[in-house]
Amino acid sequence: MSTDNIIDGKAFAADLRGRIAASVLDFVAHSGRKPGLAVVLVGDDPASQVYVGSKKKATIEAGMASFEYRLPEDTAQADLIALVERLNADEQVDGILVQLPLPSHMDDKAVIAELDPAKDVDGFHVVNAGRLAVGEDAFVPCTPLGCLMLLKDRLGDLSGKNAVVIGRSNIVGKPMAQLLLAENCTVTIAHSRTQDLADVVRRADIIVAAVGRAEMVKGDWIKDGAVVIDVGINRLAPAEGETKGRLVGDVAFAEAAVHSAAITPVPGGVGPMTIACLLRNTLVAAYRRADLPRPKGF
Repeated sequence: MSTDNIIDGKAFAADLRGRIAASVLDFVAHSGRKPGLAVVLVGDDPASQVYVGSKKKATIEAGMASFEYRLPEDTAQADLIALVERLNADEQVDGILVQLPLPSHMDDKAVIAELDPAKDVDGFHVVNAGRLAVGEDAFVPCTPLGCLMLLKDRLGDLSGKNAVVIGRSNIVGKPMAQLLLAENCTVTIAHSRTQDLADVVRRADIIVAAVGRAEMVKGDWIKDGAVVIDVGINRLAPAEGETKGRLVGDVAFAEAAVHSAAITPVPGGVGPMTIACLLRNTLVAAYRRADLPRPKGF
């Protein structure tokens, strides 16, 4: 396939972040303050520390105020909830993100339930999930929102397309399916117990793979001309002579690229869109809280 058929999520995200930064300047001019994003990290999980660092950097680059809270691993759940309640009441904070997963002694759902849905820029609160399910305006989890943006940029109108979402998580699979339904796609949610999974995928015009299994989706599962969005990010075991294994998605990229009309690479596809959409959600939250009209394009 030609490079024209690779969906460049990194470039799209950079453009989106540029538009967000321009709108932040407009918000500051009208409100007298910066949009604020608070990120809470409990414990010292290395991957989570990298994610939080990336989010802080992107927030500052967009001209927003970044509030970071790093709590020790043994923090009591009640103390974390007390922090969330303080952030709910903080007028300088428009968005709150509690980095998951939390330590094993905490209940993720109970903590997320304490978030003000108007500041839930991750889109994980049941109020936002419910609004999405019934077609009302809601904060949508950042990864599926980014996937939808990439699909619409490549395909335009998605109406009537046959879409298969592989994975049924609350973070990606379920909200992705709801977004595609709202775009008038015919949607199948497939998962580990789907019978004849390969045959189900072969019927799809749009495939969103979010199952967390390295290169599970093979090239011969892809219908010619399909568009493939690979959400997965998996590190393979190091080959001989390598210090660390390479990153791959849930789709066998080289095989799938032969058949697909467009496909996201890993890395450089969906990943950059997640942080860009977090900034987008924070910007929208700030405009709503300031009772200002949402800027065009958001």
